[in-house]
Amino acid sequence: MGKKIVGFSMTALFPDISIAGAEMQLKKISLHLGEQGHQVTIYTTPIEGSKTPFKWHENIEVLPVLRFKQPYPEPYLTPLYHIANAMREIGAAFAEADVHYSHDGSLIFPYAYQDIPTVISLRTIIYPEPVMSAFLFQGDEWILPSEHTRASYEAAVGQFAPQISGRMHAIHNGFDWDFFRYTEPKEIFEYIPAEIVKHPVVLFPHRPDVNKGIFDVVQVAHRLVHDYGWQDLRVLVPLWPGVSKEPKYVNYYNGLRRRINEMCLSDIFIFHEWISEALIPQYYSLADVSLCIGNIIETFGNAVFESLGCGTPAVVSRVATYRELLPEEHIDSIDYGEIESAAAITHSILSERRRTSPETLSYLRAEFSHDAMVDSYADIILNAVKKPPLTYRIPQLTAETKYRLAPWCYVSPHRGIYHDFLSTFVRDEELVQLSLNEPTGFRRDAVDPGRLKVWLDDGYVVPVVKA
Repeated sequence: MGKKIVGFSMTALFPDISIAGAEMQLKKISLHLGEQGHQVTIYTTPIEGSKTPFKWHENIEVLPVLRFKQPYPEPYLTPLYHIANAMREIGAAFAEADVHYSHDGSLIFPYAYQDIPTVISLRTIIYPEPVMSAFLFQGDEWILPSEHTRASYEAAVGQFAPQISGRMHAIHNGFDWDFFRYTEPKEIFEYIPAEIVKHPVVLFPHRPDVNKGIFDVVQVAHRLVHDYGWQDLRVLVPLWPGVSKEPKYVNYYNGLRRRINEMCLSDIFIFHEWISEALIPQYYSLADVSLCIGNIIETFGNAVFESLGCGTPAVVSRVATYRELLPEEHIDSIDYGEIESAAAITHSILSERRRTSPETLSYLRAEFSHDAMVDSYADIILNAVKKPPLTYRIPQLTAETKYRLAPWCYVSPHRGIYHDFLSTFVRDEELVQLSLNEPTGFRRDAVDPGRLKVWLDDGYVVPVVKA
């Protein structure tokens, strides 16, 4: 007999587009559960263009009825009665359900789900609501989309509830590689000018967050045009749906266009409507290279994988999970901020007309399977049981406490230690050597106490706290 599952997504959902990679994964998971005969009802927040209930499948209903503030972020920046009404409505749904699945963890109140088996998947470590949800976590199972994300939350939240590690599961996103493959561009030209095929094409396949790297892409494009001679280059930039009147995003796009004009690139950049899910393979396939060179702390980063699957190489910055998910032989990587390196690599890809190698395509199919992902999610969601509440306490740091390099930092061979949250490199030879020589941790007597405090306060090291 099928189970009744109540889902939650703070981010708005649409019938045929996804405004971020996390929502695309939610749809895959939901479809798998619905096709198995389970009833899935997903509560979400309405936004311009998405205010009417709809179905992804006969067993999957999406209800955009929770009046949190949109667009993201700051969804709780709304009258308190909207929060109360939302809590009451979704709480009533929980009372009639078998299990609750929160895809983004942004329903931050543990008492809302205290009586129902709950699986929470946190898709970010930077936005405040999911981070608060992590530190208030009382769910029964916790899914993270990468080892970097799991290790980061374990290092931070695990200090206060070490037993939380036993509820954590790292499940990488998976893809239907029969869908994300080279697809001849046809219908995509309803969104993109058809003459684009006469030009070398660079994609910026992201939503309008500055830390996704759009201004870095402008610098790369400037070098490609003025230093490498790619006068006929075109850079495609999608316009985020449902934000045409939102001041934050109006200012963002106006500022971006001003910068493009200042760099004499107004003919190079093409802005277009957000691409529907069905046409995304065509979108990647028409391009020559995708640039994912920002400093955002991705918890997975679907764009890189989708691009590669469609045959289009991607250039990425070694930030957060991009350091671990793909071996260097399958991806072109730079340290964050290396504009000249990004331009040189892009120039090489364009000159060689290079496409994704057969070896990389085989690796993607083997390691990032859609079926393996949805099966893993379904196993955890359908078998979730109500567990005792977690016990939190303030850790006591003693002379025996060990410290190690934080999982959001890494040692660059040439530039020192990079810090994901600060987006900077520091040349600290002592910390570099301790990190390399004592990877499981060093005691405080191995370093000057004042120096250790600075490292700890600034997030370069974390205490190793055990249950």
